[in-house]
Amino acid sequence: MTKLITTLMTGAAALALSAGMAAAQQTEVRIAWYNDGNEGEVLADLIERFEEANPDIDVVIDTVAYQAILESLPVQLAAGEGPDMARVTDLGGLAEYYLDLRPYLEDPAYWEASFGPFLNWLRVPGNEDAIHGYMTQLTVTGPFVNKTLFEQAGVELPGAGATWEDWAEASRQVAEATGVQIPIAIDRSGHRIAGPAISMGAAYFDEAGEPAVVDEGFESFAQMLYDWHQDGTMAKDIFVAGSGGTYVPANQEFVNAQTVFYYSGSWQIGQFAQNIGQDFDWWAVPNPCGPAACSGMPGGAALVALEGTEHPEEVARVMEYLASPEVIAEFAGRTLFLPGHLQLNPTAIDFQTDNPLAEHALQTFAAEVPKVASAAYALQGYTNNRIVFNATIARISEAIGGEMSLEDAFGRIETDIENQLTEAAR
Repeated sequence: MTKLITTLMTGAAALALSAGMAAAQQTEVRIAWYNDGNEGEVLADLIERFEEANPDIDVVIDTVAYQAILESLPVQLAAGEGPDMARVTDLGGLAEYYLDLRPYLEDPAYWEASFGPFLNWLRVPGNEDAIHGYMTQLTVTGPFVNKTLFEQAGVELPGAGATWEDWAEASRQVAEATGVQIPIAIDRSGHRIAGPAISMGAAYFDEAGEPAVVDEGFESFAQMLYDWHQDGTMAKDIFVAGSGGTYVPANQEFVNAQTVFYYSGSWQIGQFAQNIGQDFDWWAVPNPCGPAACSGMPGGAALVALEGTEHPEEVARVMEYLASPEVIAEFAGRTLFLPGHLQLNPTAIDFQTDNPLAEHALQTFAAEVPKVASAAYALQGYTNNRIVFNATIARISEAIGGEMSLEDAFGRIETDIENQLTEAAR
């Protein structure tokens, strides 16, 4: 009996030692991640499969609020801390902290062929070679409308080529007829107002390629925003809810059928399919036109490797798996995101939805990509675009809130950008 117990104890000890050795041999890498919809669940599923095939790597997903990615992550990175990888939208603004994956990748040429122009969005100026990550999705800004409210009000949806003024008038008519309080809602974001401003003629840069934001086109859309907040076309709750460059979305107002027209972007499709379903007809429509264009802003989120990692080889293996065409196609299909992969045609993606509203939205936003103005691509690719975005939304919001005149806001935007660019160059 004693011999049996000793044998069992010895076996248990051996198993414990074996498990301990396996754990000791396992490398942990962490991803800082935020969610717009269900993509965190999809990522976790994909990572579980990766870990089964790669038992020596333990991938920990730290899910945080989007605001933490915008505000806390840069502070961590500047202090030499932070995760091994992160999902970011300030693509070029954090480029100094990215790891160049090229030396660790099995096939760098695949990355160049699959993500070509998007790789530039992640590089510091002057670098034409580094591979830092890939786009988890390509996005374009644009509007959604509550089509059910339009039908209840007996108001026709404005057709192709409709202007911002056309949509504002139609949305006011619908709100008045149905009792909805907010005709138009727009996310509080400098990125979000850039597409409409460019459509109105804003260039954002001078001929030398330096920021020159305040021009006739920019002033035109800023005046439009200001006037809409004064006459009730837009509710002040969104733009005055934050300070500085703080992002304040209006998606819940739209989900709750409190606004007629919501200007946001393609990343909302999955969330709306899940949270609205078919409770009402949420309908994606083309970008309204101005005298210069009918443009949204391109963008998206990227998963990047960070140079502070102590495990670059393992990070590269995770990134290679997630950036593979099969995984990207599945991720896009399950999240209803447009893939940022040059070799994957969105029309060939198996988008997993039987919701005709989601299918229509995907088709609508895919059709918007070719209409994006060159100025919008230039702004999105500008390394310090976060400085521009924050300055514009901060000062326009202050004017809307009555803290200064719109004319004063224009002057402060130019001063803010100049000062912050000087600080960034130090």
